[in-house]
Amino acid sequence: MDLLSYEVIAAFAIITAIIFTITNGLHDASSTVATLIGCRAATPYQAVVIASIANFLGAFLGGSAVAYTIQTLILIRSSEVIILSSLTAVSSALIWNIITWRYGLPSSSTHALIGGLVGAAVAAEGFNGVNWGVDAILGPQHVVAGFFKIILLMALSVLIGLVGGYVLMKLSKIILRNARRTINKSINRIQIITASLLSFSHGANDTQKQIAVIMIVLVASGTATTFESPLIVRISCALAMALGTLLGGWRIMKTLARKLYRMQPIHSLNSQVVSTASVLFSTVAGAPVSSTHVVSSSIIGIGAAENTKMINWTLGKEIFISWVVTLPITMLVSAFLYYIISIIL
Repeated sequence: MDLLSYEVIAAFAIITAIIFTITNGLHDASSTVATLIGCRAATPYQAVVIASIANFLGAFLGGSAVAYTIQTLILIRSSEVIILSSLTAVSSALIWNIITWRYGLPSSSTHALIGGLVGAAVAAEGFNGVNWGVDAILGPQHVVAGFFKIILLMALSVLIGLVGGYVLMKLSKIILRNARRTINKSINRIQIITASLLSFSHGANDTQKQIAVIMIVLVASGTATTFESPLIVRISCALAMALGTLLGGWRIMKTLARKLYRMQPIHSLNSQVVSTASVLFSTVAGAPVSSTHVVSSSIIGIGAAENTKMINWTLGKEIFISWVVTLPITMLVSAFLYYIISIIL
């Protein structure tokens, strides 16, 4: 690869990462306000404005623990290969986001990007190109790291959403068993705060993944000397996430707010509380998790506590399938793109 191609690929990888961040906001942020809209605590316009502001603040103030996890996932040494694999990773994730958004499926941008990175690394370096975390967990200190850490905490975040939603709904039914319907007005006001916190946590977690990829490319191209993200990178990703949120993923909002389970104010509030706790915990732990999956699982947990017959289990099965297939599909697409672009270059 000559110098011109080297610089062009690096620039294109960064641009693609920014575009992916916009689709991340469009795709995943819609889930953070879906229940708020579904129970009519806010209009769609009000909800996306609130979410956009909170997403921006979360992206700007979210720290670097998740970014560090992403940056240690790939073990490629060649600068040229790193840049090319980063491009194919975000490209495959972008393609998957567009397809699932088109059909209103609440799949995970996080799964898509992780799958893209792993698929490109395996295509470039074989299985040694990925930090699977097996050596760390089997070592003397039994450290949870790499791909194993990501998968483990992804599963744990969904479990927290599912069990937490169920338990909190049961407690709410006991606490509010004699409450009047007028209490919904107070619950809706509280939801403005909880939905903002959920959007903040989403921005804090999700934006770090794109920041990590951009910094990997900048370091590999020699533009940056450390993985510490400069202000311009953090602001760019925060603005892209906020813009995607403003565009509104209406199809996905409709799926989560009305099709999966008919939401009432107390259902929405419980979902937001549990989801915020799960995503914030994951962010502090440095785990890139899916806000969409957490919200979806919390809704199912809440529905199971209220009335299992009211859950759209057919749709729930489709959502679960999208969770399972996202990683392998984006791995394969990313590996394919890497081979094709490598041959062309």
